[in-house]
Amino acid sequence: MSGAGELLRAEALTKTYPIRGGVFGAPAGRLTAVDRVDLTVARGQTLGLVGESGSGKTTCGRLIARLEDPDSGRIFFEDEDWLALSGKALRRRRRDLQVIFQDPQTSLNPRMTAGDQIAEPLRVQNLARRREIRDRVAQLLSEVGLSAEAFSRFPSEFSGGQRQRIAIARALATRPKFLVCDEPVSSLDVSVAAQIVNLLLDLRASKGLSYLFISHDLAVVERISDRIAVLYLGRVVEEGPASEVASRPLHPYTAALVSAVPDPFSKGTRVVLEGEPPSAAMPPAGCAFHPRCPIARPRCRQERPVLAEIAPGRCAACFFPGELPVAPVP
Repeated sequence: MSGAGELLRAEALTKTYPIRGGVFGAPAGRLTAVDRVDLTVARGQTLGLVGESGSGKTTCGRLIARLEDPDSGRIFFEDEDWLALSGKALRRRRRDLQVIFQDPQTSLNPRMTAGDQIAEPLRVQNLARRREIRDRVAQLLSEVGLSAEAFSRFPSEFSGGQRQRIAIARALATRPKFLVCDEPVSSLDVSVAAQIVNLLLDLRASKGLSYLFISHDLAVVERISDRIAVLYLGRVVEEGPASEVASRPLHPYTAALVSAVPDPFSKGTRVVLEGEPPSAAMPPAGCAFHPRCPIARPRCRQERPVLAEIAPGRCAACFFPGELPVAPVP
């Protein structure tokens, strides 16, 4: 990771949820949303987490942000056991790790002004005195490209992109070192989404932030990330430098994601997956991707491949990595 120091490390994270069935909602099994996931984020860098809906991306983000706790696994933040913290210690440490949610329409309180919502973390964490709060909020609004007049306006008076800027300002209020960005541009128009991605890049450069950037859009993830981890049915199936994963995918699922990126000038092979991802409650035997994989072989139906280093800095969970040629991301 370019010699950068490690900021966050997650080891073997696993999260399951009960499946209720019957008239009285008795437990009928468990759904595995995240299955022994390892992730590492370096200081000042971005790890992109990409996959289809239901792949476990958002659950990973919620576990790392301690919005939920894993069934098993470990998380270290600046070499501190993140899962061992509780009470006041956790509350104090949360100022260093904040979240930007997918939809600012629901993550912002419609009854509070933009200024009050940005100021709330400052008050909760006792980071500014009353007379300092307004100046600090004005500074944050300016940093995300909004005027001080936004202070007294309500979320309904802003566009979607402006609301997301307010949400980013709120996340920055505690001067965090790490941001979990959970699909922060998926609800925005393409041009507005590009502006938000540029804003996040500028903020990372100026403040030395680190991101876990979660998205289903590989093109967006490739633009903002230093490294990419690809999730399928709760497991990491490929990881590596962003440009290499996007241009030379090793796993057939990654190749399909690359192929889905619109490129009218591409003459390369396109990969079209058939069917939907299997249920996380009843995953198939062997490789979970084999029912949809265009190069699946008998071994794939019988054995589960492990995530292994295929080349320096490149990992994939596939018995036949790199066999599926695709058109590269432009």
